[in-house]
Amino acid sequence: MTAEARLRRLRRRLTALFTLTSSIGLIALSAFAIHIDDASWRRQLDDALNYQTTQAILLLGFDDNGRLDVRDMLDGLETECPALSVVPVTAGKPTIAHTPRKPCVKARPEDIEEAATAAVSEDSTIVVDARGDNGRRIRLLAEPYTGADGTKPGGALVAADDMSRGQAAHGRLALLLVAGCAVLVALSAAAGHLLSGRAIRPALAALQQQEEFLADAAHDLRTPAASLRSLAETALRDDAHRAAALERTVRLASRMGDLIDGLLTRARLMAGVAAIARQPLRLDQLVEAVADDTETGEHRVTVRTEPVVVAADPDLLRRAVANLLGNALAHGHAPGRHAEVELTVTADGTLTVDDAGPGIPPALADSLFQRFRSGSDSTGLGLSIASWIAHAHDGTLNVTTSPRGGARFTLHLPPRTT
Repeated sequence: MTAEARLRRLRRRLTALFTLTSSIGLIALSAFAIHIDDASWRRQLDDALNYQTTQAILLLGFDDNGRLDVRDMLDGLETECPALSVVPVTAGKPTIAHTPRKPCVKARPEDIEEAATAAVSEDSTIVVDARGDNGRRIRLLAEPYTGADGTKPGGALVAADDMSRGQAAHGRLALLLVAGCAVLVALSAAAGHLLSGRAIRPALAALQQQEEFLADAAHDLRTPAASLRSLAETALRDDAHRAAALERTVRLASRMGDLIDGLLTRARLMAGVAAIARQPLRLDQLVEAVADDTETGEHRVTVRTEPVVVAADPDLLRRAVANLLGNALAHGHAPGRHAEVELTVTADGTLTVDDAGPGIPPALADSLFQRFRSGSDSTGLGLSIASWIAHAHDGTLNVTTSPRGGARFTLHLPPRTT
């Protein structure tokens, strides 16, 4: 798996982890809110039922024979809703003494008696859930009352009410929370994806810079390495030219060292850990030196210069000029013919490289300076490196049609005035 693929997998894992963490938090909060709401509406219902039973117990009385009297309760309270049932409990046996004629909730008698018996036996208020005659869930609250002797519970008042209204409101809230939680989880996933993308963006940029550095190194060192091997083979088999071959080998090795230094410098510049070492230099002399050091073979290179001083990094600018000249020598001629290249330096800081080759197709001109774009078998890095160096020095590099019929590359750097 490539490094880029590993970084993208890391991004997916970060997104999943962020989403999972957010989901756990949201689900926990939603569950807590649902639980709190469920307990709240049940407590409110219980409070309302307990208020009714307490008021009813205050209105209960007994006659002279100790029998239960509910007339004051019936006169003073509305007992249909919630439905109030009076259940005396004697020797552990409950008997329903009063139930509303038209109750809003019809509880089963056995449930009412069971709740009353439990309240009397525990001598405290109890709350239970039950089912009405129609199958709907109801809430029963049983509160014991003191018997005629004034010491022990004589029975209980049982209040019943429908739970469907509270359950429906609770269900709507739960559904709303679940839907909101789903939306927030989706938004969390999107936010996590964006944040993880920003987190790995510097790593991706560093990886791309590393790949560019390796490609540039391979491009710039391939030809000198081949030349070194050729010179070494010549020195081994030709004693007469051994001294000259070794001398050229030393010069070429020195140039390779400069190339490596330039590559490392560019990598550091692109990474933002170093600044371009600008210094005043004669552009015309640098171009002449590059032309002298370039192996032209049977190709012909003409140099015309005017004195001009620019502020630039000598090693980087030398590479840019060498790349432009090498490109002209390689592609600026028809098949089977020698190249004729003309280098011109003017006093305004402009270098033009003209050749008599086939020129640049219009469709290729816009993308010619992009990495790995070339009209031949080369890697297409030389012109992109030259373009980067030009822009790094606040200059420009463009291509037009040469008066000689081929391509004209124009490198312009701001001239130094002082």
